Amino acid sequence: MLKIFRKRRNVFIKLIHEQSSLTLEGMDLLKKYLSHPDENLADQLTAKEKEADESRRILIDELNRTFITPFDREDIFALSRAIDDVLDYAYSTMTEIVIFKVEPTEFMVRICSLLRDASFEILKAVECLQEHPGVAAEHAQRAKALENRVETVYREALADMFQETEDIKTLVKMMKYREVYRHLSNAADRGDEAANVLADIIVKTT
Repeated sequence: MLKIFRKRRNVFIKLIHEQSSLTLEGMDLLKKYLSHPDENLADQLTAKEKEADESRRILIDELNRTFITPFDREDIFALSRAIDDVLDYAYSTMTEIVIFKVEPTEFMVRICSLLRDASFEILKAVECLQEHPGVAAEHAQRAKALENRVETVYREALADMFQETEDIKTLVKMMKYREVYRHLSNAADRGDEAANVLADIIVKTT
């Protein structure tokens, strides 16, 4: 019985770790794409997003079939959802760039670099969650600090963008860019939520 319980515990940690790892890989791909837009990179990011969705589906199925979980069921679900959303917004950032036919900006690259580093901190927090909760808390706090820096760059980008509003054509271009920035900002919000859930789990289990 104990062996089965430990196996169940390992399943949830494994799947959350898998989602976190795929999100980091996706952020690396988006960062490369923003520096050098390429269809092959877009296809790889699409594949990562689908792979992460499958991991989340398996996790939800495990939750539905498991009575005892290593952490609160709601926290496992919320953490999985937040991490999944980060990658979803990375993917939608790329698709918006393609749909609107806009050129990536320096601000987008800066934001994505911060999101990539925050995703790394979330991954490290998940890795340390069971054995070293204090270290996990430090990684979660670093992730939150990085997400806060995203909002600063986001505001800088909007301020820079709205300096040019001379005609309708420029205004349309601005609105397209704002949509892309909005997706990056949403990714930051969801990363912040993941860090918050991790902090909640650590408080409840220590």
